[in-house]
This record gives sequence, C-alpha cells and structure tokens, in this order.
Amino acid sequence: MQQEFPALPMLHLPGYEIEYATSGWGLAVKIVAQIPKLLDAIKEEQVWLQKVVAEQRIDAVISDNRYGLFHPQVRSVFMTHQLCIKIPLKLAEDLLQETVYQHINQFHECWVPDVEGEPNLAGDLSHPQNLPSIPIFYTGPLSRFKEETTVPGEDYLLVLLSGPEPQRSLLEQRILEDLKDYTDPVILVRGLPGLEEEMTVAKNVNVFHHLPAAELEAVVRKASMVISRSGYSTVMDLAALQKRSILIPTPGQTEQEYLARHLMKQNLAFCVEQSKFRLKPVLTMAHQFFYQPFAVAQEGDLQATIRRFLLSLPTETIPS
Repeated sequence: MQQEFPALPMLHLPGYEIEYATSGWGLAVKIVAQIPKLLDAIKEEQVWLQKVVAEQRIDAVISDNRYGLFHPQVRSVFMTHQLCIKIPLKLAEDLLQETVYQHINQFHECWVPDVEGEPNLAGDLSHPQNLPSIPIFYTGPLSRFKEETTVPGEDYLLVLLSGPEPQRSLLEQRILEDLKDYTDPVILVRGLPGLEEEMTVAKNVNVFHHLPAAELEAVVRKASMVISRSGYSTVMDLAALQKRSILIPTPGQTEQEYLARHLMKQNLAFCVEQSKFRLKPVLTMAHQFFYQPFAVAQEGDLQATIRRFLLSLPTETIPS
C-alpha cells in the first residue's frame, strides 16, 4: 500500500492473523476455535481507533472488513463483499452471520463492491436473503484497473500467485512442474513482494516476485489467458479488463471455493480445484469454455455513493 501511495500517512494496525485449513470442514473448526482471538482483536482495534480519532482528528472512517473500526461520533462505513460467510454447516453459517451482523450494525452504513441485481460477481456472499439493518449501498465492482479500448492479447500465459502459505507454494510447485513441458511464453508473478534474488525457470518463462500496480495492469491487459486464485479483488480486476481466466480457489477457503462455483456457473471464468489442476488439459478445456464477459458497471455507482457520503458528514468536515 505504501508503495502505491507514498505521499499518504500510514498508521499500522495488526491484522486478524486468521489461520486457514486445507478443507472446508477443517476451516469451520478452525474458525470456531479462533473466535475468542478474533473478538479480542476487534476490541483492540476499537481501542486503537478511539485513540487515532482523538489524535489525528479523523472526520470519517471507511473500514475494509475490520469489524471494530466504527466510532459513535464519527461517520463510519463498513465495506465488504461478504455479508454471508460460507462454511459447510448451514446452522453454524446462520449463527456466524448473526454474530457478524451484530458488529456490522454498529456502523452507520455498509458498502458492497458488487452490482445490486443479477448477474453479479459475488452471488450469495453479497446478496444474502437477510441484510444488516443499517443502510446498504452497492457500489459496483471496484478495481484499480480501468476498462479501456480493447488491447489485442499477446500470445502469453500469465500466472498470478497469491494467498497464504503453504498453499501458495504448493500451487507454485505444481505449476512449475507442469511448465517443464510447456513451450509457449509465460509470465509468472509469484506474489512475494520484497524478495530480490533472481529465479530462473526456463527460457519461455519470465519470472517476477512482485509487480507494482501499473506494471501488473500492463501484463494482465496483454495476456491471452490468466491463471490465478479466485480471491475477490482478483476477480474484480479480471472482470474490469474482461480477461479470460482460469481460477483455482485456495483449498479450505470456502469464500474462494464458493466464488469459483458461482463464476463458473455464470460462464465468467473457468474454475478448477487445485488437486485436479494439470496445466495442459486445463488449458485445453479453458480454451473450449464459453466465456461470457461480465458487464462492468459504470463508475457512477461508486461516485454517487461517495458524493452522498460526503454530504452526510458535518459541514465543517466536507472539503471545499
């Protein structure tokens, strides 16, 4: 974040440090076991925000999935595409949603980065049967990439790795093994910022540990096919650029697994489980897949949401 916005002041806030499992059931058990730790983290970030608001004279707060970053005297927005958190057991899922809503309802409003109707990118995650009691605003999908005049795809495969270990490395090992028999051009972005030593794979494979946003956009825009995780930020970026993609959900991350199924049903992406991924047969199936580009919403939804939000602030805090 600091690389992209070097002029902005940054305040450090520790993450939730959620531990993931390798299966959906394992994740459900791990999530339940981590609830006390998560509740403690939410209390700590609430104390942190009280101090920051007092010291920094904050006028408004937009919280990206941080449940404790609300303030009774400062206009507070909760931003999420996961109003429904998918876990294998329906009763536990309902109880978890009720607990989540208790926290969300302490904010003044909620922004959901998806379209309000259908088709949409996040399915039940952003469109559950029951919504929080605070006002909900659908902003449309958000991406750092902007749709422009279509750029002809170059003849290379782009592989974007990301996510928690050990699954990031396990997928990388599988792909590197398959690349030994693949002769077409490949760009591999490992998702490891800060790493400096060179990595050589083969003459047809160009490896980057990390790419800044502008350079990443350039390689995504020109790729003929993108292989990546089915994380929602990546999904929104690929939708913005109308890219054909092969999505591999991180094992045990039920959100990504649900997104993959949802996107595959709508023909927005070709999706495959990590355990079943083999590069050549998957590429063959993906090239035969009937892709249906997502109709990217106009920026007006987000701009209208921001304008309305600014007008809801006390007059002295609105920038002239």
